[in-house]
Amino acid sequence: MKTYDKVLSQLTTLNLKGITKKLDEAVNEAERGQFSYISFIDYLLQAELNFRIERRLQRNMTGAHFPVQKKIEDFEFGLIKGVSKMDISQVLEFNWIDKHENMLFFGPPGLGKTHLAISIGIKAVEKGYVVSFERMTALIKLLKTSDIQRSASFRLNRIIKSDLIIIDEIGYSPIERKEANLFFNLVSELYEKKSIIITSNKNFSEWAEMMGDEIMTTALLDRLLHHSKIFNLDGVSYRIKKIKKKEVK
Repeated sequence: MKTYDKVLSQLTTLNLKGITKKLDEAVNEAERGQFSYISFIDYLLQAELNFRIERRLQRNMTGAHFPVQKKIEDFEFGLIKGVSKMDISQVLEFNWIDKHENMLFFGPPGLGKTHLAISIGIKAVEKGYVVSFERMTALIKLLKTSDIQRSASFRLNRIIKSDLIIIDEIGYSPIERKEANLFFNLVSELYEKKSIIITSNKNFSEWAEMMGDEIMTTALLDRLLHHSKIFNLDGVSYRIKKIKKKEVK
């Protein structure tokens, strides 16, 4: 076996895919005298590190379960009251995740609460944090079936281990009292250990009716609001604006 083929075989055995991809390029540069011995090693090791960082990023992005890709740059800050570009620029420093603080977005449908939550989540993944996104209806289903479905148990375990958990659309669908208790238990488990982003179209005053238990709701809100940043969004629904634009045309 030629030395080159032997090296490729060894790289495969060691699962050094980043070095394998860059080996030909590095060898060619070395043969032209562009690398010292130590520079050659440094180049290949950096290639492996970059490959692993990118692979971890892709794996975490997939595992987050974002329903769509959203960018902060596409959010129309000037048209929505209650949140500014400066607010979000501070959010994107992510000190609050390191401190296990929460972020809550409230407001009527169509103001971009989910857009903001997803785009913040994507930026967090890019910064190296582990993020999980679930709509409230899907999360409740996971909580109800985690004891009997392996896939639900696996997903819930990933959520609990995440640095940031995004729970979208609380209040859009009715919640049974038993489901509310399951949600409360999850929030209690995450409290002061993880960060949570919540989006909801319901004011705090409506949560007790939504959850069906005033005492439990008070305890739930106490955990969510402690160490939290709240954004109350107001404005015209972007969906309604799109419809009006079409009507004008």
